[in-house]
Amino acid sequence: MHTSIQVEKEIKARLDKLKNHPRETYNDVLARLIKIAQDDDVLSPAVIKNIEEGIADIKAGRVYSSAQVKKKLGLK
Repeated sequence: MHTSIQVEKEIKARLDKLKNHPRETYNDVLARLIKIAQDDDVLSPAVIKNIEEGIADIKAGRVYSSAQVKKKLGLK
């Protein structure tokens, strides 16, 4: 059974931007958003920030190989 809902133009525009492809239905967009909202495994903003910082370190060459770390720690 289908039903209709009323949303403000601004909300519809925001839903349009959240579509994975132009033909994705609003039902699919809303189902995905509900799943994300209820998913306990969603990354927090702090975790995302740490990942982004790690990627920046890699791109800038601020990394060490495991061999370099072992040597620095005096391990074999």
